[in-house]
Amino acid sequence: MRLKYSPLPAVLVLVLVSASTLYARTDVEALAKQAVSADAKESAKAIAALRALGPDGLSALFRVHAHEINRQLASPVTSDTPEWHRLSTALDSVSEQKDSYVSGLYWYTDLNQAKAAARLSNKPILSLRLLGKLNEEFSCANSRFFRTILYSNESVSQLLRERFILHWQSVRPAPHITIDYGDGRKLERTITGNSIHYILTPDGRLVDALPGLYGPATFMRALMASKDGLTPPPQPGLTILFNPTSAYHQVRLNEIQASWLADVEKTGGQFPQGFTVVRLADGTPTALEATQVTVSKTYSEASMLRSMAAGGAALAKIMDEAVWRKVAELHLTDAQLDARSIALIRRQTQKVFAAGDARAKPEDALASLVKKLEMNIALDTVRNDYLLHPKLHEWLVLDPARDDLGRFTEKVYAELFLTPASDPWLGLFEPETYMALENGGVVR
Repeated sequence: MRLKYSPLPAVLVLVLVSASTLYARTDVEALAKQAVSADAKESAKAIAALRALGPDGLSALFRVHAHEINRQLASPVTSDTPEWHRLSTALDSVSEQKDSYVSGLYWYTDLNQAKAAARLSNKPILSLRLLGKLNEEFSCANSRFFRTILYSNESVSQLLRERFILHWQSVRPAPHITIDYGDGRKLERTITGNSIHYILTPDGRLVDALPGLYGPATFMRALMASKDGLTPPPQPGLTILFNPTSAYHQVRLNEIQASWLADVEKTGGQFPQGFTVVRLADGTPTALEATQVTVSKTYSEASMLRSMAAGGAALAKIMDEAVWRKVAELHLTDAQLDARSIALIRRQTQKVFAAGDARAKPEDALASLVKKLEMNIALDTVRNDYLLHPKLHEWLVLDPARDDLGRFTEKVYAELFLTPASDPWLGLFEPETYMALENGGVVR
């Protein structure tokens, strides 16, 4: 006797699928609740399970604890409680980023996992290299400012969540010092160190790199421009001579130099001697060209890029601190902090202001701090974009190290950030410098 199997009714299939989805959702939400348990073993197990679920695990934490997270966002000076400490610890552990309750970003710490997620989603990878760890308080200064100024910015965090797969990797520990005043007062700091964001294709090929700190608006523009790295649009007045990858860097170098030239002109600065300014029909400066150059019969990538780099080096020589500040003032809008970043700064500094001058109002002190910070961000932005970024564009075309991310990172830290791996002291200790201390002050 043959049994006849008939398909399940469509309604029953829909019920079963819905029940399965509901069970999965309930299960992950149960983990999100267990992650903030006062029982350390129970919370650690739940946190590990949520981390393994990837961005979905972090989303579950935000969904289940939305009320408390929103309360903290709305009232940044709310007193810390054991419950909030457990929740923020869970968020930071699942996301692998400190203060992730503001950014909502999930970071991979394994590049192969990031590549797998990138291939699945067809998104590029934003890969951060830093000193220390992104989920710890005392990572290097750059990465701490990234957390406050960039990742906490509402527009930046949305862009990163929606269009990139995020990954970070520590290059080496961040130097951490404690200054003991001998009367009970202590200061803790990290000193030296720099960070760099790499933009990678889903398979991990390096497209562009953003060195150091950028203002939020400049950072977003650079990220969006980098996504056109393989097929850059032609720029008026610029002849594309080489393959698409080289052409992208040629275009970006030209844009950076044109912006720099325009800024110098706006501030009343003098262009370097021995160079001619190339302009568009409307008078906009686009490039510097040496006035006395022997034109080669063969025009190569190297000659083109090094010629453009020479123009940048000439501009750098005319930039003193006063000129840099004038140029930075032109970009203050790009360095402006949004409400979320300011709220996080308020949370981090509330005790500092409370212990300060009693005559100064905390709000006035915060406003002054933000104003100074935005100016410093603008300074960092123009220096990093005009001085360091062009060098990276040149390397990304001409240097074979670009095909090996590990070697390229070593080159960046050695030659761009001037903190080579060969110096274990990061320039902070010189045996030849006498300190009048036993062993020069070296404890170990």
